Amino acid sequence: QVQLVESGGGLVQTGGSLRLSCAASGSIVSIYNIGWYRQAPGKQRELVAAITRTGSRNYADSVRGRFTISSDNAKKMVYLQMNSLKPEDTAVYYCSIGLRNGVGSVGNYWGQGTQVTVSS
Repeated sequence: QVQLVESGGGLVQTGGSLRLSCAASGSIVSIYNIGWYRQAPGKQRELVAAITRTGSRNYADSVRGRFTISSDNAKKMVYLQMNSLKPEDTAVYYCSIGLRNGVGSVGNYWGQGTQVTVSS
């Protein structure tokens, strides 16, 4: 069974930085795509950053230039470096990985989320 666990969230002042981590465990045969999403109170979940199957990185306009997504597939880790944080970045952040597991099933797996709060 594949599980994702996020960490690194917390309370930070405007202009500060946080680094989110997502640890994957379980049998993973192939990784197809990786993404960080966020959901603020009363809003829909939105894609923040992603690494596609070809390795290209995509960012939401609101975070481009401030956030950086990276991964270490050998360690089954995904990261989101967040700099110059703003109050509007406040949300629960989720990592998601599209993968094939050890029994051959393909699907998107999600972590439980980590809270990021940016104070003004």
